Amino acid sequence: MCTITLINGDGIGPEICDAVMKIIKASGLEINWDIQTAGADVAEVEGTPLPERVIASILKNKVALKAPVTTPIGKGFRSVNVQLRKDLDLYANLRPCKNLPNVKTRFENVDLVVVRENTEDLYAGIEQMKDIDTAESIKIITRGASERICKFAFDYALKNNRHEVCVVTKANIMKLSDGLFLESYRKVAENYPQIKKREILVDNLCMQLVQDPTRFDVLVMPNLYGDIVSDLTAGLIGGLGVAQGANIGEDCAVFEPVHGSAPDIKGQNKANPTALLLSAVEMIKYIGENSYAEKIERALFKTLSQNIKTADLGGSATTTEFTQKVIENL
Repeated sequence: MCTITLINGDGIGPEICDAVMKIIKASGLEINWDIQTAGADVAEVEGTPLPERVIASILKNKVALKAPVTTPIGKGFRSVNVQLRKDLDLYANLRPCKNLPNVKTRFENVDLVVVRENTEDLYAGIEQMKDIDTAESIKIITRGASERICKFAFDYALKNNRHEVCVVTKANIMKLSDGLFLESYRKVAENYPQIKKREILVDNLCMQLVQDPTRFDVLVMPNLYGDIVSDLTAGLIGGLGVAQGANIGEDCAVFEPVHGSAPDIKGQNKANPTALLLSAVEMIKYIGENSYAEKIERALFKTLSQNIKTADLGGSATTTEFTQKVIENL
């Protein structure tokens, strides 16, 4: 039995965590959950939304499943997500984007993956006021981080039977920073002759994604473009409520849904656990338990195919009813 850190978050976090834990237990996979609290409620008690004990738990267990966490507004606290990525060097943000059964979207057969560099670019947060009327943000792109994320993308493609890795930049305008990212991609790509290569500008990518997203397989890009494009691709498959995510480093990995903590429906038994469940499926694959991951995914897909859906997807099932149906379909 492995031990995995569970950050149960706030808002709807505890509800969807409870649902996902029940489904995983029903699958037969035994996990010892090291439950940790974080977020706005914790900040009121402990003075920080991300106590050191949470970081220590992840460092010890190496793998975490994280529900949405609210960062307090107007109190000077750094985003919990940003701090986790920085403290644990979770350099790769992974966002698989695949159509789900019976979830109505504009496109069918969407199956692509966004690989986003997670540690630098404009997200480094280096800003200053040049004068009273002029603000300046510094875009940081390094060769080391760029080569590392491109290697991650190609390795992911190989491991998951993907056929193409497309690099996304704006190197025609930012010839030095995005140019360095593109140069790094080309260098890494030489080591993967079996994988197709493609280069595209980010604005052209966005246009093509809303015309025909089935043209793309694995996309790798700097931090800011990755943030924008991954939300766009979530919209292609039904929205943030079904969008999974992962933040992966050399030693640790944190798996989490893309959506927020939705405090407006907290405690109302309305929350959709799908995105967290899909994130857990990716986590289960990461720890090498592929048969359980496939079993849970099949049960989820069957449930959706039976038109058992929560309100955000146009259904009427409560969180409890949806969870129980997935368990029955296991």
